[in-house]
Amino acid sequence: MLLREAILLFKKHLIINERSSETLRAYMIELENFTQYHENQYNGPVYLEEITVGDIEEFLHVLKIRGSHASRRSRMVYILRSFYNFATRQELVSNNVAARVDSIKVQQTERTFLSDQEFEELVSVISNKAVKVLVYTLFMTGLRIKEALDLTLKDVDLAAKVIRVKHGKGNKSRIVPISNRLLPILRQYVIKIRPKCDSSNFFATKVSGQLSASMANKTLKQAITRLGWNKKVTCHILRHSFASHLVRNNVNIVRVQKLLGHSSLKTTSIYTHATIDELTEAVNTF
Repeated sequence: MLLREAILLFKKHLIINERSSETLRAYMIELENFTQYHENQYNGPVYLEEITVGDIEEFLHVLKIRGSHASRRSRMVYILRSFYNFATRQELVSNNVAARVDSIKVQQTERTFLSDQEFEELVSVISNKAVKVLVYTLFMTGLRIKEALDLTLKDVDLAAKVIRVKHGKGNKSRIVPISNRLLPILRQYVIKIRPKCDSSNFFATKVSGQLSASMANKTLKQAITRLGWNKKVTCHILRHSFASHLVRNNVNIVRVQKLLGHSSLKTTSIYTHATIDELTEAVNTF
């Protein structure tokens, strides 16, 4: 079977299993790059059975030479393994070559996050009221920006004090409690700030019907400039800050995992970083 035909079957498999549109798009882009590279190498259409372990390793080496970061090459290996696992199960190929390709080591870097004081300084200079409420929500719930912007009025249950995330990463659902501090902010938003419009989106606008991630990040960038900070702050940094706040306050890591919607504790463990003051205190316990 041609490589392209096998990839189309894999795409149908992902759709049937309700993988998110972002996952589907990312997989298809990388597999298209993989296919084009080998079609150029073979000077024509490529059969799945023709690809060897050496071919995959050479492709990864070319990506490295072209400047691809280790994280991208690591993701490429993961995608190829998923594809070949599917192809092997479906008996499209007899040799799972991707299973024998070494993983790419990715150096873990310390995540940027805001302290509680920095967050207070940040929101104090945000003038856009709707974006300010969104920023509070991200910082106090740990929602991904897409999860927050996809919320409907029904998803934010102010009476029950919970937010129902219906389609998180990996199409997983979860319930996130609304804190006592965030609750009045959201109530005030619904009553006085949210525009009267036909949109069912919680974070709505009169014109487009939905607040955009680009608008939120642009507002954060302007706020950082106003404060004169030399650090990058995005909507996703607010999610990191939420997780870091919980860890610093000794919240059980399993609870942090559930609130963030992580499928693995390994992912959550990146937030167990410490400040230099905390590390100094630790070494001075002797």
